Amino acid sequence: MSASTHVTLELDDIQRGILSPRPTPYAATYLVFRIDDRSQGRELMRRASAAATSAADTSSPRGDTWVSVAVTYWGLEALGVPRSSLESFAWEFRQGMAARARALLDEGASSPLHWEAPLGTRDVHVVITAVAPDLPRLEEAIDRARPAYDRLPGVTAIWRQDCYALPTEKEHFGYLDGVSHPAVEGSGIPGSNRLEAPLKSGEFVLGYPDEIGGLQTPQPAVLGRNGSYAAFRKLHQDVAAFRRYLRDNSTGERDEELIAAKIMGRWRSGAPLALAPEHDDPALGADPHRRNTFLYEQDDPTGFTTPGSCHIRRANPRDASVAGEVRLHRMIRRGAVYGPPLPEGVLEDDGADRGLMFAFIGAHLGRQFEFVQSQWMNDGVFFGAGITKDPVVGAADGETGYTIPRRPVRRRLAPLPRFVVTRGGEYCFLPSLSALRWLGDLHD
Repeated sequence: MSASTHVTLELDDIQRGILSPRPTPYAATYLVFRIDDRSQGRELMRRASAAATSAADTSSPRGDTWVSVAVTYWGLEALGVPRSSLESFAWEFRQGMAARARALLDEGASSPLHWEAPLGTRDVHVVITAVAPDLPRLEEAIDRARPAYDRLPGVTAIWRQDCYALPTEKEHFGYLDGVSHPAVEGSGIPGSNRLEAPLKSGEFVLGYPDEIGGLQTPQPAVLGRNGSYAAFRKLHQDVAAFRRYLRDNSTGERDEELIAAKIMGRWRSGAPLALAPEHDDPALGADPHRRNTFLYEQDDPTGFTTPGSCHIRRANPRDASVAGEVRLHRMIRRGAVYGPPLPEGVLEDDGADRGLMFAFIGAHLGRQFEFVQSQWMNDGVFFGAGITKDPVVGAADGETGYTIPRRPVRRRLAPLPRFVVTRGGEYCFLPSLSALRWLGDLHD
């Protein structure tokens, strides 16, 4: 890893959506556009540069409200970005998420063949995201963004997804979400784990040194610097199946909650098993200064407290001994709930579409998002568990069970069905504010 150096990020040029954790509670909206006329697409970029919120704008009256603007490879192509510039972007980004389906294990019900139109197609050009603490302020944010795309007949709105915090502020499986956030060097935003040193800014923002001293910057520098990549995914959750699995594998309500904790690595309150191994601790789960401050290697190297195969340990092994350098695979993750909650206690699906819109942000799509998705989420070799998959979001085959380490005899649960199905997604580029202006000023 590279030596520690002081880095000053150009926060006034970086979109706030790259670095800031989402507010809690929250409301959010994803708006997708197709560019049918190049000149009007460029006008959209010019207007969007004024609508997007910078990372320096953290103390304005808007509070935890911001607008982000992202562009796909096909969007950059539609804007007329020169071929030499297009070819300087990450090759995973140039291919698009749908083309990477096999590597991501988006197969079967999660195959792009079944994705919600127009996700995963070449019609997805621009994604505008608005985030706020509540619906009134979200509407205000959308109103501020509306002039960017309003009255542009050459720019067509083709998809929208509204998201919101459930009354419990949890996701549909019942777990507190949005708990973990890494510290990024130079951002001024503290991470949620005081035991984790800040990561190099180049892991998340293009144009700065990363953990191994590399510098990733699509060309020209005015286009690439201060930007980032994002993987957006719409994930449908089969809540009824998840509830039935917990019920069918437990001996009672307390045991059901224990299994839920062993599957996730946290109690549904947000309290981690690492700090509350025997029973839930809602006060701990509600404390953002304590609930994520823990490591594994010294206290739980073999996973008897927090199973190595549970969701949070797969997604971020922290200091545990695993195949791969953990800091090279860290991402910023954000989830936003969509769809109505399944009423408490209901064990049969009601046909409603519900789940999470997930955004994964980082400067390295391959070694961050794709590595974690294919290796840590869908392969257990990295921690010595063979072909096992993540019990929550993995591409389960209905044949492999889940094992809870336990003395004197480990506990084996029934084969896992697939609880989460991909409904669509895309790789996007989050340009800097100056890059948005540069895109707006392009000429043929």
